[in-house]
This record gives sequence, structure tokens and C-alpha cells, in this order.
Amino acid sequence: MRILLTGASGQLGRQIARQGTRHQIAARDHQALDITRLDDVRLAVASAKPDLIINAAAFNDVDGAESNPDAAFLVNEAGPRNLAIAAVESDAAILHVSTDYVFDGEKRTPYDEDDPASPLSQYGRSKLAGEVAVRAATPRHYVVRTAWVYEPEGKNFPKTLFALSRKQKELRVVSDVKGSPTSAAHLAAAILDLIETDAHGTYHLAGGGDGASWFELATHFFRELKTDVTLVPVSASEFPRPAPRPRYSVLRTIRQPRIVLPPWQEGIAELARQLKTQSGESVQ
Repeated sequence: MRILLTGASGQLGRQIARQGTRHQIAARDHQALDITRLDDVRLAVASAKPDLIINAAAFNDVDGAESNPDAAFLVNEAGPRNLAIAAVESDAAILHVSTDYVFDGEKRTPYDEDDPASPLSQYGRSKLAGEVAVRAATPRHYVVRTAWVYEPEGKNFPKTLFALSRKQKELRVVSDVKGSPTSAAHLAAAILDLIETDAHGTYHLAGGGDGASWFELATHFFRELKTDVTLVPVSASEFPRPAPRPRYSVLRTIRQPRIVLPPWQEGIAELARQLKTQSGESVQ
């Protein structure tokens, strides 16, 4: 399969490019392709001649979107629309990556694909608008919602914890926000499985299990690292942010084919091993 991949320098984009070796992947980062420019998108699609476009590009500064919603909507709504338009024109399918932040967090059981979206933030609204634009443009779409993505090279919460633990022996971690921690490597593998099915629609692909709070994630992470750090559970209200976040956004899938990622604990354990190796520490 010929694939045009946008957002190739991001956490997920890197993993898709690495794992998708059985496909012909034309990987484009933001410098190579600005998805907000329809003419540029059309040129890229004409060059790559893809059977499928995977959009892993996003404006993902959640707090920045509150003060600059136009920029967020340009990338997260207009960008996917441009890609979907070009997909239709070139007879290609499109896979668009979205987020758990399209939900308001008022539910206390995992969100499935049929639950109504009700985003709290400008970021969430912009991502939902991108979903709507893709669905409206073509029936040959996959919309993949995921959450709390991490991998060894990216900027993410576990890596921030890892860096802080090298300077502090006590860390305060939010315990009343719960979601689905997701390994970018596991997510990429699931996406590569999904695109083989031609089962177009909306899918939740996130770390398996019943989800975790940030505190539970941190506890498991440091246990795997075998690092002596004291974790203090605190409320999200102690860390006020410009953008509201859903307090509960665990994802599950009810779609067929039912693609379930490994338990989130496995991804965190793998990340801990990778970070220890990178830092020159022995892996036990």
C-alpha cells in the first residue's frame, strides 16, 4: 500500500514510519508539508499517489489553543479537511487521528465510539471539528481517537516524571484525573492492523485495561524503573491550567473488527526499560 503520512516527526508518526515497512510510506513532517495549505497538500498527494493518507499532524498545545483558537482550528480542522479533499480527488482513503479530549469527562465508565462528544476546551473543539470535516468529505475514512500518548523520544508525561526524579525525591502527582495511557508503538501497530481491514469508521485505540490516573501511572512507572521516589497524590485543582480537561476519559472500543491494544501497564514497563537503557542504567 502506498501511504502519505503527515506529522511524521511526532511521536505516533515516527512509530508508524518505523513499523510500516511493508508499505511504501511517504513521510512528511511540518517542514515538508503544511497541511493548512490546500495547494501544498494537492501537490504532495499528486507526488506520492497514495492509496491512503494518514494524518498524524496536529496542533497539540492544549493550553495554547485557549489563547489562540484560530491557530488550533487551522491545523486541527482545516488541515484534515484539506487532506480529505485531496484524498477524494485522488481516490484515496484517509485515516485521521483524534483525541479523548472530544469528551467532557462527566461519564464514569469508559467512553465508546457511540458516546456523544462534548469537548470542554478549544483544543477539544478543534479536534472534533477535524473529525466532522473528514467524515463529511468522504465515507472512506478512519477516525482514530486515542489518549495520553508517549514514547521514548517524544515530549510526554512519563518522560517529564523521569527527568524530575533525577532532581527531586518527592513528586506531587494528580490523582483525580483518569484516562488511557497509550504507547505510541502499540498505537502504531494497531493503526497498521486497522488499515488492512477496509472497515471504515470511528475507532477508539488506546492503552488496554480500565485506565489509570496520572498518579497510578506514575506509581507503576517508578516501580518498573526501581527508582526510590515518594509520590504524593494531589487534586488537579492544585495545578490550575488555562484549558479545562476531562476528569475521566478512559476509552474502549465496541467496533468490529475489535482491535484492542496491550494493557497500558505493558507499555509503561517497556518505556521504563527504554529510558533506563538510554540513560546508561542497567536493565534488570
